[in-house]
Amino acid sequence: MIRITVTSVFVDDQAKALAFYTDKLGFRKKTDVPAGGARWLTVVSPADPDGVELLLEPDGHPAVGPYKQALVGDGIPATQFAVDDVHAEVERLKGLGVEFTQDATDLGPVVTAVLDDTCGNLIQLATMK
Repeated sequence: MIRITVTSVFVDDQAKALAFYTDKLGFRKKTDVPAGGARWLTVVSPADPDGVELLLEPDGHPAVGPYKQALVGDGIPATQFAVDDVHAEVERLKGLGVEFTQDATDLGPVVTAVLDDTCGNLIQLATMK
């Protein structure tokens, strides 16, 4: 059986990303080891510390910048995180200074919001009804 163990989001600064993803979003650092000129730096949900890891991957490859800019320019999130209550999470995160490009929006079977991760990505939060 195949399962997802690590997924990634490209970030422009690993230290800044770690601070945002832990201090603002509430993830916990799981792995932090040197990897060439960067780090293998992952975070996990405190609700599932042995679950899927999110790799905060450096965006140094020449193709990544245009890719990220195109996604942000079109308002497309790089990834999506599930939350119990999008409305409550948006309020909590706004209280921490997180900026949203889309406030909590009811789309029928799902409520979504989109935030700026300060590292060059839009991230969607979603609650299935």
